[in-house]
Amino acid sequence: MNSKIIISIDFNSDEAIYMQLRNQIIMGIAQEQIRNGDSLPSVRQLADELGVNMHTVNKAYAMLRNDGYLTLDRRKGAVVCVSVDTKPRHLETINIEMRMMVAEAICKDISLAEMHQIITDMYKEFGENGGKL
Repeated sequence: MNSKIIISIDFNSDEAIYMQLRNQIIMGIAQEQIRNGDSLPSVRQLADELGVNMHTVNKAYAMLRNDGYLTLDRRKGAVVCVSVDTKPRHLETINIEMRMMVAEAICKDISLAEMHQIITDMYKEFGENGGKL
């Protein structure tokens, strides 16, 4: 990677390793540790660095490509290329995922104001521009 991001895999986590990898790369993009145009390590290189199977890294990269975060090129490898063309699909997915979070918040007596504050704080955590590239 042009920008060195630290990826740490929790082998004891219930979350699949490929999802941990996918999520950490997205977090790195949102926090601007990884930028549009940055090359990620090859599948083999990252698998060796993390001590995981190449198929695990390949699956994470494929998901990132399908979700509009990467382009994969045989010559250049995995390159960060965040596509906003997928915004409508992502809004739908986020709506579905957040419905469950809001339902859980309501069940646990977490107010709308508290939820709003949580989201506001998260956007601030990613920088003033909310992680826009």
